[in-house]
Amino acid sequence: MRILWILPYSPWPTTSGGKTRQFHLLRSLAARGHRITLLLHSKQPMTDAERQALEPMLERLIVLPRRPLRSLTTLTAALLAPYPLLACTNGMSKGLEQAARTLLQESWDVVQIEHSYTFQPYERVLRERQQPFVMTEHNVESSLGSATYANMPAWLTPFIHYDQWRYRRWERRVMKHAAQVIAVTEQDAQQLGSMLGRTLPVVVNGVDCAHFASANPAPEQQRILFLGNYEYAPNVDAVKWMLDEILPLVWQRCPQARVAICGYALPEQWSQRWPDARIEWHGFVPDLLQLQSSSSVFLAPLRHGGGSKLKVLEALAAGLPLVTTAQGASGLALHPGDDYLAGENPGQLADAVVQLLQTPQLAQQMGENGRAYVRQQHDWSVAAAQLEQVYAKLKTDNTPCA
Repeated sequence: MRILWILPYSPWPTTSGGKTRQFHLLRSLAARGHRITLLLHSKQPMTDAERQALEPMLERLIVLPRRPLRSLTTLTAALLAPYPLLACTNGMSKGLEQAARTLLQESWDVVQIEHSYTFQPYERVLRERQQPFVMTEHNVESSLGSATYANMPAWLTPFIHYDQWRYRRWERRVMKHAAQVIAVTEQDAQQLGSMLGRTLPVVVNGVDCAHFASANPAPEQQRILFLGNYEYAPNVDAVKWMLDEILPLVWQRCPQARVAICGYALPEQWSQRWPDARIEWHGFVPDLLQLQSSSSVFLAPLRHGGGSKLKVLEALAAGLPLVTTAQGASGLALHPGDDYLAGENPGQLADAVVQLLQTPQLAQQMGENGRAYVRQQHDWSVAAAQLEQVYAKLKTDNTPCA
């Protein structure tokens, strides 16, 4: 199939769950013979290394720059436009609209747009060309934002409520126009489907199981691992909660335990805020295998967010025993007590971490259970096959009768 894929960011390097999903799905589809044109809206100039990673998968790579976040256009639209804040930030681009107009003069088997908040520049031209498109919604965006809004001053509360109302309207508007809406988890599919009054397909988040199979966790190291993109507020909240309330309880019983915190956009000031020598600040780690093989437990104390978590899937694929909340395990058919240990408050999470640190046999068995689960349910080959099924049905539904 000829596929036009539209993204609001570059999928390489894979510094976030969303980027990881995009890169591996694009790679899997290209390996299956599909011809892909990728249109990107990027806030940073594309490097030669990024192009070298992406271009072998693609027929064409088209990159347009995104205006600065605090531009006059964005600020004015955020206050006055009918679009929610995220749509204003990622839209209102004549360049994107013109690029889409030019591309849609060609014939496409599939036009795929990722995230409802990116839709604004393409709405008019898609309607004019009567072009069916697929929309993948990674989260129920209208129900997110609690971690971000929590950091806003109280006097902005009326604006927060107004913006949430705008996103609910926007979400329905975008999905109504889509020929097919894809969800990432069954829970999201049910919630989004109830808005539309129809059943939605699921294309799961995945993991490169073959790559992570060589990881070999080390219970004797007493190292707790956390990974995140710190441009995403729920990950920032998780680190603060972990270091302020959870780890002090762990250290009361396991004083030698260490924690390794890695990920993109790690704030420099954190090492001053938490100067404990048992905290290791790693920043972005391109290949996690060595760090996973020197870690004992993956702790994901997530209180906000949505969808399923790529960081959790990668930890499970590496055989790391998992401690997390209901939010951290959302979208996954994991069984607490068998595949991971659960907790919803600092005491419960600390107890679970200590139990795994002090019981290597349990940690090893739980790690193997998690690894078996993702190998069966969440390899990227599974996700790519699900996406191809959506494409095949879309093509059938939009083929004129003889």
